[in-house]
This record gives sequence, structure tokens and C-alpha cells, in this order.
Amino acid sequence: MPVSPTGSWGMSDMRFDVTITIALKEGMLDPEARAIQNALAHLGVPTLSLSTARRFSIGLEAADRDRAEATAREICERLLANPVIHRYEIEVA
Repeated sequence: MPVSPTGSWGMSDMRFDVTITIALKEGMLDPEARAIQNALAHLGVPTLSLSTARRFSIGLEAADRDRAEATAREICERLLANPVIHRYEIEVA
């Protein structure tokens, strides 16, 4: 059974749907986006810009919305994102 940063999951925890989007920071090279942009050009679809991102949908239990967002931030900082090259956005519903 998972343990929350503040102790065991309690009966009063609510479910939150969290969406995390991880993308490269401005100015970082994005070879995947470059390859897609080149392929689009070969298909006759010129693009002015293109970037890639990864989206994660996570169901979390937390005491409140702030705690769910804090847990999502910890997930980003400890696992999903490299703070040197990535930026991330968190949506909690």
C-alpha cells in the first residue's frame, strides 16, 4: 500500500485527476520535433515551428487539491522532468 509524504492514505482522501505535461525548455534542441518538421515539409506541409511534449494522466488520492498539486510537483521534480532541460505544467481536476 502506498504511503503519502504525510503518512498513510486516509479515509478522507479525495480522488484527483492530474495531467502533467513535460516539454523541453525554450532554446533546447528538439531532434524529434525537427524530424517531424522535416517529414511534414516533404509531405508539402510547411510549418513555422513545432515542438514535442509528453503528457501523463495520473489518478491521485490526496486530502485536498493543494496536496494533490504538491504531490504532482514532487513526481515531476523527482522522476519525470530534468529541471535543467524540461519545463512542466500541472493541471488538477
